Amino acid sequence: MEHVKTYNAMEIKHKNGDIIIEGPISASDLENLEFHEDLVAFRPPAQQHKALVEIAGLPEGRILIVRDMNTVVGYVTYLYPDPLERWSQGSMENLIELGAIEVIPKFRGGGVGKSLLRVSMMDDAMEDYIILTTEYYWHWDLKGTKLNVWEYRKVMEKMMNAGGLEYYATDDPEICSHPANCLMARIGKRIDQDSIQQFDSLRFMNRFMY
Repeated sequence: MEHVKTYNAMEIKHKNGDIIIEGPISASDLENLEFHEDLVAFRPPAQQHKALVEIAGLPEGRILIVRDMNTVVGYVTYLYPDPLERWSQGSMENLIELGAIEVIPKFRGGGVGKSLLRVSMMDDAMEDYIILTTEYYWHWDLKGTKLNVWEYRKVMEKMMNAGGLEYYATDDPEICSHPANCLMARIGKRIDQDSIQQFDSLRFMNRFMY
């Protein structure tokens, strides 16, 4: 499968300064940008910067960023699911995962996360993919936002809805381990019925055990 990536951008007038949302961005361009020290949700900033550069260099990898001048202050990642996860078991070429989304506290609010997803979906090539994301409450900044798990879940759902992702049921044990966790997905307009059925079989792998 050819992974077509078309660059799009949007300027946002945020109360804390004007920012640019853009991408997919190349590995070399991403490497040359500063990476904000408050991007700490998944690993230390320097390590996360390096990981994003590697993803940007993958054939299917897409990184869209929120940029304040020459500094990355937010990002979203798209790539094939981790080989250890059930979502990779079908080896589906047209199934990619929204793996991480993060915006520094200074630029939260004002619809920045939603805009990141909207700019992602401006690329017509996204209609050739099933895009999934797994939401786990232990990744959420409950302390920083002072939200409880259900309030945060609602925020995440609204943000993902902005990119066309909807709630999907699954019997995945990790997702089922807490009621706030969830699977969300967006099925592109050009996805064939066989791929949808394959995705359904990945969502429910334990149906014959009961």
